[in-house]
Amino acid sequence: VQLVESGGGLVQPGGSLRLSCVISGADLYYYSVGWFRRAPGKEREGVSCTSNSDDGTVYADSVKGRFTISRDNAKNTVYLQMNSLKPEDTALYTCYMYTNRENWGQGTQVTVSS
Repeated sequence: VQLVESGGGLVQPGGSLRLSCVISGADLYYYSVGWFRRAPGKEREGVSCTSNSDDGTVYADSVKGRFTISRDNAKNTVYLQMNSLKPEDTALYTCYMYTNRENWGQGTQVTVSS
C-alpha cells in the first residue's frame, strides 16, 4: 500500500490550499483515511478523518469550519480543502490509512506566512 500526498505550498494567511492523498495497493472504498500534521517542535496532531462505513467525518477543533475532508473512491483519492489558513496551520501534512498495518505517506509541507 502506498499513500502519496500533494498540494502543499506557501500561502498567505487567509488563503486556501487543497491537499490530495492518492492511494495505491488498496481499495479506498473499504477504508477510513485520516490527515495528520506535525509542526516544528510539536507533536503530531490528528486533523481530520473520513470513514468508509458511513461517510462520516471528524475534525480537530482547531480546524472545524475551515477544513473539509472528502473522498473520491473512484479515484482512490482523499482530499483536504483548507480555507482561511492561519500561520499556526504551518506543518507537514500526512495521510494515514490502516489496512492490516499502519500506512503513512511521506507528507506535503504547508507554510502559511506573509
